[in-house]
Parts: sequence; structure tokens; C-alpha cells
Amino acid sequence: MGSKQIFSPIIVDDVPEITPEMFKSYVGIMTLIDVRRPDEFDGELSHIPSAKLVTLGPDLDAFLNGHDKDDEIVFVCRSGARSGRATLQSRSMGFLKSVNLQGGMLLWNERKYPVER
Repeated sequence: MGSKQIFSPIIVDDVPEITPEMFKSYVGIMTLIDVRRPDEFDGELSHIPSAKLVTLGPDLDAFLNGHDKDDEIVFVCRSGARSGRATLQSRSMGFLKSVNLQGGMLLWNERKYPVER
């Protein structure tokens, strides 16, 4: 408990965000939650390796209620809007180290970072 936060996020519209460049070396190391629908997770934009699919709504509620609030969580979606909402929801529940992945899968793919289906 009380461990130091790895990322120093920037705040955009009250949402703490990190860039894909900041996150790429932590893929597979950090908790990454993709809040899109299952068809999007395996669809055209694919998903980031090691991402766990936890859609917004009851699934996210259940995940957050059973997860360690001291864990650093990165949320991602298609463009960053839904994951921004997930970040705010998690922070309101005491997850003070949660961050949004800026630009979502659109920017991740634009940067040509690894994805999997």
C-alpha cells in the first residue's frame, strides 16, 4: 500500500491521461482494462496484448468492486471517451492511480504499436 505511482499523467477535461508512448513499455506488466464491446475487442482495431476485456456497466462495476484500489490501472477504448468515463468512475471509487490511455485504440494503431486478435 502507498506504493509510488509509475505514471505522471496529464489532466485533460478532469481525466488523468497517459500517451501511448508512455504506456508501450508497460504492456504485459500493468493492469490494462479495455472497456469496449466484445465485437470491438476482436474487431478491426484489435486489442493491446494482455488487455482484459471488462465492458462498461455491470462488468466494470463488478471488476472495480473486487479489485485492489492501490493497483495502477490503465483504461482503453476506441478513442478514449469511454475509457475516460471508466477512469473517472474508478477514481470516484478510490482508485487514485487509474489513468486513461489517450487516443484509445485509434491512436495506438496509428502509432503501429502491437495488437492481437
